[in-house]
Amino acid sequence: MSENQSGANDSRPQAALSVTDGATNQTSAAATAAASQTVDPKTSSAHGPGSGTPPVFAAGHEPEGHHGHQSFWVWVLCLTGVDYFSTLGYQPSMAFDATGRLAPLATVLLVLITLFGALPVYCYVAGQSFTGQGSISMLERLMRGWSGKIVVLILLGFAATDYVITKTLSAADAAEHLIHNPFWHDMPAWAQGQILLTVFLLVLLGGVFLKGFSEVIGLAVTLVVVYLTLNAVVLGIGLTHLAQHPEAVSDWWRKVQEGDWLLESSPVQGSGLGSIALVCLLFFPKLALGLSGFETGVAVMPLIRGDATDTPEHPGGRIRNARKMLISAAAIMSVYLLASSLVVTTLIPSHELQPGGHAAKRALAFIAHGEGTLEISPLFGNVFGTIYDISTVLILWFAGASAMSGLLNLVPRYLPRYGMAPEWASKIKALVVLFTLINILVTIIFKADVDKQGDAYATGVMVLISSACVATVIDLFRKRTGPAVRRIAWPFVFITVVFFYVTAMIVYEKTVGIAIASCFIAAVFVSSMISRWLRSTELRLLSFRFVNHESHFLWDALRHLEFPVLVPHRSGADRTLAQKEEQIRREHHLDPNMPIVFVEATLGDVSEFYHSPIIEVTDEEGRFIIRVTKCASIAHTLASIALELSKSGTPPELHFGWSDENPLAMNLGFVLFGEGNVPWMVRELITKAEPDPAKQPRVIIG
Repeated sequence: MSENQSGANDSRPQAALSVTDGATNQTSAAATAAASQTVDPKTSSAHGPGSGTPPVFAAGHEPEGHHGHQSFWVWVLCLTGVDYFSTLGYQPSMAFDATGRLAPLATVLLVLITLFGALPVYCYVAGQSFTGQGSISMLERLMRGWSGKIVVLILLGFAATDYVITKTLSAADAAEHLIHNPFWHDMPAWAQGQILLTVFLLVLLGGVFLKGFSEVIGLAVTLVVVYLTLNAVVLGIGLTHLAQHPEAVSDWWRKVQEGDWLLESSPVQGSGLGSIALVCLLFFPKLALGLSGFETGVAVMPLIRGDATDTPEHPGGRIRNARKMLISAAAIMSVYLLASSLVVTTLIPSHELQPGGHAAKRALAFIAHGEGTLEISPLFGNVFGTIYDISTVLILWFAGASAMSGLLNLVPRYLPRYGMAPEWASKIKALVVLFTLINILVTIIFKADVDKQGDAYATGVMVLISSACVATVIDLFRKRTGPAVRRIAWPFVFITVVFFYVTAMIVYEKTVGIAIASCFIAAVFVSSMISRWLRSTELRLLSFRFVNHESHFLWDALRHLEFPVLVPHRSGADRTLAQKEEQIRREHHLDPNMPIVFVEATLGDVSEFYHSPIIEVTDEEGRFIIRVTKCASIAHTLASIALELSKSGTPPELHFGWSDENPLAMNLGFVLFGEGNVPWMVRELITKAEPDPAKQPRVIIG
């Protein structure tokens, strides 16, 4: 006996019958990637001996925790590092541009917030979302219904901003390094254009993804090791020079104490230590790009090898190694940020770091090339600088690859499962082409300007970190017991306040960031709702589940007794079943001896697209009643039941009463709330799922 609910030559998920011991076995993962396999109850094995629970036959999907090849956490650290560490290509310059000579002191604050703010939050997130879904997944679990979906869609818009701008900004900065390289000056004139060169790098990145990556982690390890080594050489020589010439540091500190901060306008009057600390605190949001990389660090968790004792439900070894990776990445980046800000601020002339200067957007490359009048080391020059430039361009370009991977992992994970993306959204090549076109458009809009894109990038990064903070606070509150005050994780609340302040300041000062993020959010919402509307006539059923074996037995009895009439009945209605039956027989002219089966469907989470309703079949006073709960849509549930019962005999008839509701309101209610124009939608669903008119259940409205 095949229990599969087949569609009409489409790729909708197949339905499968299942038996479960309760209504709490709701599987959010059941719709992962819209499972395309089914498990036949006759061929599926039950639980192990003595399990004491009925067998579960559900739609098949890849077991959680299976993610293919996994690697040592240090190697995966390098995959995160191509995104995180590559910001050294532009962070020191942008820090000076934002905070002037206060950059080293502001960077100290950045490091403190990194180590004692973002790091603890994401160490917790790693323990709760170890399948690579990050804080968005945590909030999805904590918030149900349409409110949860809306929050996820908004965060997806910010995540898209983060990842897309990561690609365009990194490519633009890579182009910046190429254009300023002396050997590149011999290239044709067309290769000297910032926009054209950036677009070329983005198209090249898309082409690589279309062809397919192999040994990605090996390449990432090579790029990160070479890049960090070259930066260690540059910074090590720079710090040694400062140790040998302390007057450079003392001169910088004297100017800081005198208030010569090189700021366009200072929000604080005075030049004392208190004023300096306050200015650093107020200007800290301008350095927020130094916090990028944490969300990527959680996203790559599935690639981390754990312990042999790890289970899909609790991979303790993988979680522990992921935390090692996050701590190591934060520590390494903190050291490089502190060293780079001090070396850049004290050794490079201020006019070279300001907009239009040769060190703008490429401060460390400026030192590596030995540019300027200060001779720091005979090693530095065009040869070493070119090697440094090549390494910087490659890691910045590969940072775009990391962002592309994040997008390709994020979009198919949520939107198709919500019914908010067309079927091609699960096809990697189609997404690569789409994202590449978006990248080109963003590059043209921003004219490949690194500084302008930095504002949008910082907005996306900080919103995602803030969402992780909120998810952590809520999750800890729900897990703890006792009085409400004791259940609140106050240290995480303080961290959340800090990041909300940073986010608010970025949005307030740099409206372009929230503007571009709003465009992405609007695009996500509009495309999602259109897709949900267009896909509303898909059957959407993953599986039927039964409360107990008795209900499953009565269901099979109904299939073979060929009950010809199904009558939907609203649970809790004023009329009794006897009154309902009398009315139906009178208005629909049904013979008194014709058997009737009543169907009571109760909505569950109507925001879900795919659903696995739970069925209870009872025989009450000679009337068979099918009670269905956890439905995402009444119409889809009724159509699925009718189609399933029609497989073993004559297709049944569904008898409905007439409704006087507004048709437009009913259609909108169907898409959003699972109700609305039920008879019409049931007929549409049946017609689409079963093309043979002889096998289609009939819909009759009295």
